[in-house]
Amino acid sequence: MNRSLSILFFLLFFFSFDLKGQQKPVKIAFLADVHFQDLYGEFSDSDFKGIENPKTGKKTILRTMDSQLHSTRIFNENYFAFLAALDDIAKKNIKIVALPGDYTDDGQAYNLRGLKKILEEYQKKYKMRFFITTGNHDPVGPFLKQGGKSDFMNENGDELSIVSHEKLIKNKDQRTVVTKDIAMSGYLEILNEMKNFGFAASEKDLFWQTPFSTDLYEQFNFKNALKDSEYSNRMYEVSPGFSVPDFSYVVEPTKGIWLMAIDGNTYIPKNSNGDPKDENNFQGASIGYNNVLTNKNHLFFWVEKMVNEAKKHNKTLIAFTHYPILDFNDNANEEIKKLLGKDKWQMDRVPQDEVAELLAKAGLKLHFAGHMHINDTGVIKFDDGKMLVNIQVPSLAAYIPGYKILTVDSEDQFEVETVSIKNVPRFNELFSLYEKEFDNLKTKNSKEIWNKDILKTKNYQDLTLFHLKELVRLRFIPSDWPKDLIEKASKLSGKDLLELSSRDQKISNKTKKKFAKWDFEDALLNLYQLQSADELAKKDIPKKRLAQYKLLEQNFEHLKTDDAFLDQLKTFFKVLEKLSSGDASDHFKIDLQKGEIVNLK
Repeated sequence: MNRSLSILFFLLFFFSFDLKGQQKPVKIAFLADVHFQDLYGEFSDSDFKGIENPKTGKKTILRTMDSQLHSTRIFNENYFAFLAALDDIAKKNIKIVALPGDYTDDGQAYNLRGLKKILEEYQKKYKMRFFITTGNHDPVGPFLKQGGKSDFMNENGDELSIVSHEKLIKNKDQRTVVTKDIAMSGYLEILNEMKNFGFAASEKDLFWQTPFSTDLYEQFNFKNALKDSEYSNRMYEVSPGFSVPDFSYVVEPTKGIWLMAIDGNTYIPKNSNGDPKDENNFQGASIGYNNVLTNKNHLFFWVEKMVNEAKKHNKTLIAFTHYPILDFNDNANEEIKKLLGKDKWQMDRVPQDEVAELLAKAGLKLHFAGHMHINDTGVIKFDDGKMLVNIQVPSLAAYIPGYKILTVDSEDQFEVETVSIKNVPRFNELFSLYEKEFDNLKTKNSKEIWNKDILKTKNYQDLTLFHLKELVRLRFIPSDWPKDLIEKASKLSGKDLLELSSRDQKISNKTKKKFAKWDFEDALLNLYQLQSADELAKKDIPKKRLAQYKLLEQNFEHLKTDDAFLDQLKTFFKVLEKLSSGDASDHFKIDLQKGEIVNLK
């Protein structure tokens, strides 16, 4: 081959590769459900600075441990976990970071200011760029909403109320802090504070557009995009006569990559004859995409439009929303309903099949979500060959805390890695304050006091596991599980369960001894661990026990019985088995061309 021909082939290869997107792999970090609460923030209209921490001498605005252990999220220590995660991302030299909603805990002004300050520091120091979308905790409603919390901690370790208006004071005899900065921001306030993190166009963007933009890709200019990002230009009618904002946008932060931030919040009026501007006349958005189906249908048309534009201009489109678009219970929904009832286990948040069908029809292939505080991968393949992947990003405020790294190798080849956040500097900085809280609860002879051993945890990941244990004990069992099932099953060891599932089969004493090492309560906790962390949880559960659960599931499956309790146990172990055998969710490759997920662990 002569030299001129060789050069020609090289140029053809170079430009054809360039047209397909970026010239080298692009990495994007996804941090979901940070639930940032500014422990060291300040109120602009109150002299309350928090309570003094004897360990550090600093004033701290914190929630009680009791409130944390009754919530699906940690309120305080996730502050330190967030910083640890950002430091890890910086260390890995990742420059693009997406936050799929709930980046604050109810969008209060002081939390928004604190979050903005941190993001700006990392932008400046490490040249990162942050792109956020809305969650049901930011905003809680479309418009500014008065509110507050009654579970902050006071100097005595007791509860303290902080509210946004005097009319919200419930007990005139107890001290209550009043500050406008605890009110729950609406879209306008969030835009004003957080616009530089994707909600508004930046001069750094190669492309930026909303569902309401009219300019084509070829016509893009920063001035028009900035106009499109204004609050008044992002309104739609969620219901006749009720106009609310939609903060969806698509951005090209680096050549060849389109990040689609979908605003999945759908705030439907409670009273269609009520005031369209009444902040209290709107339902919450936690149901997610099921309400998008009925009241925000324009998003599906916009997704299809942008997918086609991405194809036309050889861009790789990656979408992220706060809410999942596929089942996140590893196809165990029917068993969960049978065991607990259709209104338990957050079943109303499972998206209808139509959501995935419409998005796949629109051409969407890859989607990241949060909201559920779980680690999971959902995959659906259609008869026409289309494949849709939904990746649930774990929360930094729950078990197992972590984030996802997406590596874009090409328009069809992706690698996803889950990074667990285990060792967090300063994670125990507030423990001396919890000691005071615990002593106060003991003095008051409070019922169901949290387990003080949580203050002995050695790292942040262990803290989140202990949080889950207490959450199961203090909240999930009382609220979700049939009382008769728990009363009977909690008395059973693994050996008892083996014998019940085996009936007339002979079992060796050696096998019985192995099963006797755990009991039903251990299995129940393991069930929640697998539901929360999927593959990651298997590192915390003995392999032999997982094999024993599998054997029990098989035994119960073959057991013919009319006994209601045995049928409950049969369903329990079927759910456990399904949750332990889902698609790869730790470290894996996605090949959209072949339609497959390849586990790299």
